[in-house]
Amino acid sequence: MARNKKKSTGFNCEHPGYSRCPICCIIPPHILENVAVNGNPEQRNWAFQTLNVSAQLRGRRNVIGSVSFAPSPGVKRRTIYDAKNSENLPGTLVRGEGDPPSSDPAVNEAYDSAGATYDLFHEIFDRNSIDDKGLRLDSTVHYGVKYDNAFWNGDQMVYGDGDGELFQRFTKSIDVIAHELTHGVTQYEAGLQYYGEPGALNESFSDVFGALVKQKSKNQTVDQADWIIGEGLLAPTVKGIGIRSLKAPGTAYDDPVMGKDPQPALMKDKYTGTEDNAGVHINSGIANYAFYLAAMEIGGYAWEKSGKIWYITLRDRLRANANFKAAATATIKVASELYGNDSKEQKAVQNAWQKVGVIK
Repeated sequence: MARNKKKSTGFNCEHPGYSRCPICCIIPPHILENVAVNGNPEQRNWAFQTLNVSAQLRGRRNVIGSVSFAPSPGVKRRTIYDAKNSENLPGTLVRGEGDPPSSDPAVNEAYDSAGATYDLFHEIFDRNSIDDKGLRLDSTVHYGVKYDNAFWNGDQMVYGDGDGELFQRFTKSIDVIAHELTHGVTQYEAGLQYYGEPGALNESFSDVFGALVKQKSKNQTVDQADWIIGEGLLAPTVKGIGIRSLKAPGTAYDDPVMGKDPQPALMKDKYTGTEDNAGVHINSGIANYAFYLAAMEIGGYAWEKSGKIWYITLRDRLRANANFKAAATATIKVASELYGNDSKEQKAVQNAWQKVGVIK
């Protein structure tokens, strides 16, 4: 059964006119809109503030474009800035590559998780940073006042501190950081349009590699992993375990203020409205669940085989307007090329897309 369009506050973190998302936020607009309606006065203010800041950032990028940071080929180079609760980017330099840890946990979390993301793509997929040309990994912490989001703006990572009542600081979750950095990888590879099914694939690839970075950092097999995006991000009083679940889309949270997780797992339940750029965060649950099912059937460490199939698909096979069916066809073909036709891996990928209803 298709999901209906819901009323919008009029704000969004993205813009369908861009073929590549200029501001890709980890917290989808439907959560912030629920908070703006259901929260106490202070929470509602935080939500509106976050939505407004995101809209301003989008407009600013539309006028002045992006800032280009110099690449450093073949070298991991992390640079952390502190916005000191302003909205000025990048902010004051507080830690560079090789510098000792800071007394500020947000600085160290941004530094360490950016490194873990770089390492996964470099060690497992032989990728030289986000753009495969050694792009510097720049991050800004303490962005805005109680800003309830984190985003990739096309050139760097930006993290808010959260409001403390619903969201904790956005550097706490390694999968959030890896998710946002993967938007950069997608930007330089398939360039998936941030609208409809291509946009949902864009979000899904970020969730997939966000989960893989966390799993690799913990040395977890598919059976040991929690498959949650945003683990540790929600405040203790919030009724939820994260912001999305690859294992069980639609079950990550059910909270009086944040609302209920709207993600479908199956194509028959696909959201068909226009909010959230026609469901980029919502419908990503379908592709997420397909990856989870494939990874579980293949077994072992998900980054070794399942992750390789998805990475090669993103790097070499998809184009900007690819839909779920195109992704299914491409991943099945890549699995066959890597591991053989009718191999366990190829069958697992095919079975997964069939189970979610993308192919018959």
